[in-house]
Amino acid sequence: MAKLGIAGAGVAGRLLAYQLAARGHRVTVFDPAAGPEPVGDGSGAAGFTAAGMLSPLAELEHAPPEVAQLGARSLPLWQQVAAALAARLETRADSYLRCAGSLLLAHPSDTGSAQRVLARLKLAPALAPRLASPQALSAAELGVLEPELAPGMHAWLLAGEGQVFPYALLPALAAASEAVWCWGARVSRLSPGRLTLADGAEHAFDWVVDSRGLSSADALPLRGVRGEVLWLHAPGVALHRPLRLMHPRHRVYMVPRPGDVVVVGASEIESADRSPVSLRSAVELMAAAHSAMPALAEARILHLETNLRPALPDNLPLTHIEPGLIRLNGLFRHGWLMAPALVDDAIAAAGL
Repeated sequence: MAKLGIAGAGVAGRLLAYQLAARGHRVTVFDPAAGPEPVGDGSGAAGFTAAGMLSPLAELEHAPPEVAQLGARSLPLWQQVAAALAARLETRADSYLRCAGSLLLAHPSDTGSAQRVLARLKLAPALAPRLASPQALSAAELGVLEPELAPGMHAWLLAGEGQVFPYALLPALAAASEAVWCWGARVSRLSPGRLTLADGAEHAFDWVVDSRGLSSADALPLRGVRGEVLWLHAPGVALHRPLRLMHPRHRVYMVPRPGDVVVVGASEIESADRSPVSLRSAVELMAAAHSAMPALAEARILHLETNLRPALPDNLPLTHIEPGLIRLNGLFRHGWLMAPALVDDAIAAAGL
């Protein structure tokens, strides 16, 4: 049994704490947030702002094959975690995760752009056996799956993909873990086996884990990539699975959430600016969402949110292990997608 200190309680940090404590290790987590719950203003973990899409196949549109492979491995791991949390906390697994597939959509005028994306996605079975090629849907089939969509849309089903619910899953990981959680504690410096807090207090461990996201920029060449999302309240508008609109200029997704909420996002801007959502982003996201689902016309805007994703120069995750120190960072826009596989690999490589 090892004594571990984890700096950072985002997606990776909480999942590491949950998994390591479940293996019998003594785990202490340090994070500057006031507590495990979301704050909803973009100042907390980027995982709270994220849509939580588990879409390894769809990510092949812009991400390299290794991202899709990690995502394919992570999907069944998330299902195991959700089931274990439900049993531990006496809740339902589908309050943390649902896997009803996802849809790729294109307006008739954007068919050319869609075909270029689909050509790349056809590589999926060769990259990861768990991934199936997109299934083209007829108008009648699409109407059964998502009757609120605009008539005439072209659609492809990505079977097996799904989503997590960050506002439920992140607090549940903390609540179900046997780790000690030190909130309001910012780590200013770390080295193998040692953490130093902003107040000068030092803590010794057998292993130190650095999963601080952008706060690790003192040790890694990280940059912040701005993402913007908006939450719509749409009572009576049924959306059953995540949707991605294939558009020549915008990457737009719509993701259902409990309480008649639809999350629309996400811009990807090379900037570390945390200021509020821009007019341009808000207008483009809302116009795209309305074009695909006209029933959203009377939806109410609950809030708009900005956050920064931690990215390395190659936009790929980094796992670095040396005696007494694990670094896991650079999850970029794929944190929820890849975290379980990355965490399992890090734990195995460290012999924990």
